[in-house]
Amino acid sequence: MSHTLMVVAHPRTDSLTAQVAAGLQARIRDGGGTVDVLDLYAERFDPRLHPEDEPDWENRDKRYSAEVHAHMDRITAADDILVVFPVWWYAPPAILKGWIDRVWNYGFAYGRSTPRLAAKRMLWLGLAGATAAEYARDGLDTALDTQLRVGISEYNGITASAVRLLHGTELTGVPVHVRPARVRETLAAAEAARQEVLGDGRQHYTSRRTPQRGTALARVEATS
Repeated sequence: MSHTLMVVAHPRTDSLTAQVAAGLQARIRDGGGTVDVLDLYAERFDPRLHPEDEPDWENRDKRYSAEVHAHMDRITAADDILVVFPVWWYAPPAILKGWIDRVWNYGFAYGRSTPRLAAKRMLWLGLAGATAAEYARDGLDTALDTQLRVGISEYNGITASAVRLLHGTELTGVPVHVRPARVRETLAAAEAARQEVLGDGRQHYTSRRTPQRGTALARVEATS
């Protein structure tokens, strides 16, 4: 079975993002897989790029900071990379962007004739407040897919990658008695996305498949 690196990017441990991550972690372990949970806030990851972690274009074997190399080791050990995050201002949180800036660095994630991460599979699972129709209307779903799947995953050699959004993840205005059911729907949709993209740890996923709108993933109503 596969080993999953689950990256979580939300400051509150009681957030829906955290609940989704915990639910997915349990499902993976129930299925016989192993999970390394990288909670960027809990581990106090510093997203700022300092000179010691700046790429050196003349030295792809540069030694970066000890913190960055520890994160690189966790990526290397994983078969699957599952990133769970809230979508803020139609983009990932700054701490997640900073993790990419510092850790997915020259000589490790890219800059090699044979990409070191090519054999891995990756799912970007974002919790978005707006509806799927609103994202599609303004092309924001396409923009996120291009930014994350193409601009990061595929640029670093991971062709088995996908972006999935759980839409309408905001409980403001939703009656209190309805909210638990909405949360359960979100958790179920998250697991459906994981199964679709990563399966049971043995299936190969083709990144070029276009997700269909109007599925359960687009109908979820819960809070991020």
